[in-house]
Amino acid sequence: MQELQGVVEDIIFQNKDNGYTVAKIKEKEDTITIVGCIPYIIEGQNLEVSGEWVVHPEFGHQFKVKLFKEIIPDTLVGIEKYLSSGIISGIGPVTAKKIVEKFGKDTLHILDNNIERLKEIEGIGSKKISLIEKSYCKQYEIRNIMIFMQTYGVTPNQCVKIYKKLGVNSINIVKENPYILTEEISGIGFKIADKIARGLGIEKDSPFRVQSGIKYLINKFCSRGNTYVPIDVLIRNGMSILGVSQKELEKNIYESSLNGKIKVEKYGDKICVFSMTYYYCELSVTKKILTLAFNKCKDIDLNIYEEIKNFEKANNIKFAFSQKEAIKGSVENSVEIITGGPGTGKTTIINCMIQLFEKSNLKVLMAAPTGRAAKRMSEATKREAKTIHRLLEIGVESDDEALFFSRGEESPLQCDVVIIDEASMIDIVMMNNLLKAISLKTRLIIVGDSEQLPSVGPGNVLRDLIDSRCIKVVRLKEIFRQSRESMIIVNAHKINLGEMPILNKKLKDFYFIKALEFSNILNLLVELANKRLPAFNGHWDKMKHIQILSPMRKGILGVSNLNRKLQEALNPKSNNKKEKYFRDMIFRVGDKVMQIKNNYTLKWTVISGEKEEKGMGIFNGDFGYIEDIDEEKDTVTVIFDEEKRVVYDSICLDELDLAYGITIHKSQGSEFPVIIVPMFMGPVLLMNRNLLYTAITRAKEMVVLVGDLRALTFMISNNKSFERYSLLKYRIMDIMESEVDVTLEQNEFR
Repeated sequence: MQELQGVVEDIIFQNKDNGYTVAKIKEKEDTITIVGCIPYIIEGQNLEVSGEWVVHPEFGHQFKVKLFKEIIPDTLVGIEKYLSSGIISGIGPVTAKKIVEKFGKDTLHILDNNIERLKEIEGIGSKKISLIEKSYCKQYEIRNIMIFMQTYGVTPNQCVKIYKKLGVNSINIVKENPYILTEEISGIGFKIADKIARGLGIEKDSPFRVQSGIKYLINKFCSRGNTYVPIDVLIRNGMSILGVSQKELEKNIYESSLNGKIKVEKYGDKICVFSMTYYYCELSVTKKILTLAFNKCKDIDLNIYEEIKNFEKANNIKFAFSQKEAIKGSVENSVEIITGGPGTGKTTIINCMIQLFEKSNLKVLMAAPTGRAAKRMSEATKREAKTIHRLLEIGVESDDEALFFSRGEESPLQCDVVIIDEASMIDIVMMNNLLKAISLKTRLIIVGDSEQLPSVGPGNVLRDLIDSRCIKVVRLKEIFRQSRESMIIVNAHKINLGEMPILNKKLKDFYFIKALEFSNILNLLVELANKRLPAFNGHWDKMKHIQILSPMRKGILGVSNLNRKLQEALNPKSNNKKEKYFRDMIFRVGDKVMQIKNNYTLKWTVISGEKEEKGMGIFNGDFGYIEDIDEEKDTVTVIFDEEKRVVYDSICLDELDLAYGITIHKSQGSEFPVIIVPMFMGPVLLMNRNLLYTAITRAKEMVVLVGDLRALTFMISNNKSFERYSLLKYRIMDIMESEVDVTLEQNEFR
């Protein structure tokens, strides 16, 4: 990196929310444009900046700042100029001159340590001192955070996030516990926090460091979908990453458990280590689901069989036995799970159930984990369906931005029936919040495809509930007559059974194009999305209707590279389109993008309709299109679901990704008219049947597989997948077994 030093001559643009700044500095005889996250600087400041030269397509040579620090003046003239620059509210040129005349070279020391002495100067009273102190402390703290953090590789952008999250005491908080950064600030991992800790003199085997590392390792393991980590895995990873002995780790795991920071639980021959959050979630879900299941609901005074016949006649259909069983079970059971693949009539069953419940004057609420899934549910039933977050009325505490749900044990959902779709996507935390909001005597119907990939978040909830065998489960296997015409549905079921799909049947919707070289596969993917498929069907929009799904992020056929190539073809660079460079990506007006993490505080407004609607929350997996890029305000405006307008400050752009190509995992809960999937060999545990099945079932009108037929054959035959560590199933089974034992003992006693 290069270093420059100069005085700030002009602030061209400054975003006060995220610190992004465009300014001119005078370095010797040259005036240089600097850009980057340089918060709270003003004209007259002397800066030392580190970074690199870049060429902006419109504004030419600029110096992109990665690190910076303020050079505090040490001469009387410099101090006076510094104070009179306006950097501190309440101090102008006249007041600055008086202060320097009074305190000389001790001026900055007085401001730092004894600001009350400013009262010694005529015209400065308590009110003005309060204004000066507040402004100086803010500027002083930000400057110190920058200087302190940048030493350890923390970027200015992250420093702004730290200040916003931890406030004026950021440095003290970080010094007390550097590892708080891994939990509170996105993009800062254990290595940076550990570097700070070691720089502060925290010893390698310090209990504080080791216990913080243990908590980090548990959270990291759970971020992969587990609710606990086996103790042998924790110790093995701890020895490698923390560099301490097994004995030290065991001792600190024990200490953390005693202090209530983690939970160590023995189950059979396993020793499981939980974070407290997921431990209590598992206990709570176990208790509530069984309480609901064994709580008798109010009987419905209808002839169910007669009602099913009437529905069949009205809709010109004939239910299979399992479908009738599901409808009947929804009336007779307090909790029921309905699982089945595509084309097995899940939506038709839901419609019949709703008709039955509404005829009995029962209030029905419907929800799904994602906005897209909820929208599909609404379209299929002609009734309102919400995301689970909206159903539970999510809110945010204004003081610390902590999340809460208005609906819970104290204020349950006001209804008689709750129907949840796409349940394979529900993690243990969301299931816990949902169950808390369901009162006794309320029917709960859980609908999902257990063969889909499990939730992104921790837990394997749907599979665990089914495998516990303690809740009524109806498996739908027969494909509806209309669906048998679709090769997508037929082949999805064949793949699920480990059979090869039927390929390239004339005038059908499932095709395979052979290609062996990765470069050839890549070129075919782009050509199909950009030209061939839109030409094949004039109704398919290349941006909205065609989606490429890849198993991986990295590599030639990973989504990162696919997005670059697809962006060039589908939304090429143009003088009429504004662009925004962010990390290794270019965001361009018109780009298809995806939100890649839940942001419950992100505000949106609805752009259509007579009445403007406002709300908060954009969620992981939501799709949108870039409407505008404002260079002056340093913002990117995205339209989600064709109606929600969201304005992103550049500090939040790490939550967005290009979405011409997405991973199969990210496609869960979504449907697309056309999907294209590259077929190539990758990691064995990733290239499996479950992943392929999930990809295929995302398509409504056409599937095109492109690549090596051997890769397709391998994925179908490979039924291995990453094991998820969860005790939910066993907790439910243990309680049921203990109940059976007690009943047997009571009967024997009688």
